[in-house]
Amino acid sequence: MADLLTVENLRAGYGGAVVIEDLSLTLAAGQTLALLGRNGMGKTTLLCAIVGVLTRFAGRLTLEGRDITRLRPDQRANAGIGWVPQERNIFRSLTVEENLTAVARPGNWDVARVYNLFPRLQERRRNLGHQLSGGEQQMLAFGRALMLNPRLLLLDEPTEGLAPIIVEELLAAIGLVTQGEGLAAIVVEQHARKILSMTDRAIVLERGAIVHEGDSAALAADTALLERFLGVG
Repeated sequence: MADLLTVENLRAGYGGAVVIEDLSLTLAAGQTLALLGRNGMGKTTLLCAIVGVLTRFAGRLTLEGRDITRLRPDQRANAGIGWVPQERNIFRSLTVEENLTAVARPGNWDVARVYNLFPRLQERRRNLGHQLSGGEQQMLAFGRALMLNPRLLLLDEPTEGLAPIIVEELLAAIGLVTQGEGLAAIVVEQHARKILSMTDRAIVLERGAIVHEGDSAALAADTALLERFLGVG
């Protein structure tokens, strides 16, 4: 299987502060990766570095063999990277439908498919972004990323702070577009066992470095490792 994303010797952070130090990884086309670690270990920083919204001190990134190291965030989005940040960053003064159509690119994902994935967005299609609940805003952020028709989807804590029923709905949607549709994804998620059951590989970060990498199912079955790295019993 060909590599979709390659990160080589990445050194990145915020301003003059280095958070990620000499990190390398690859992700194959259609593969899903769980990005795990305790709080403050560099997970969000790594996603932001792939998106291109922070300081890169060294290293190289390629997407489908194309060097994207020096591309702006909007150029990386056009190259095929969809991002659902922790902050969601929806357009609060636009309607649900305007949020979706504002970023649309040609491909399999359109407004009708997003509404099929999240029926409650269709019900609220004329509501403004700031009128949505937290769960609905997360669905909209997810749907908006799909409207880019990306080759790679980055999801940063997609279920954080949401009610259990919404968590299950979002996890089901992630499974549908990754396992069902074959869309490659990197997912940062605190529900370690749940996301490990839906991904191919797992990486654990500590202090901006990879301390464990392997098969998701193997990590899910290793209680000692889960306790050591994540505090999960």
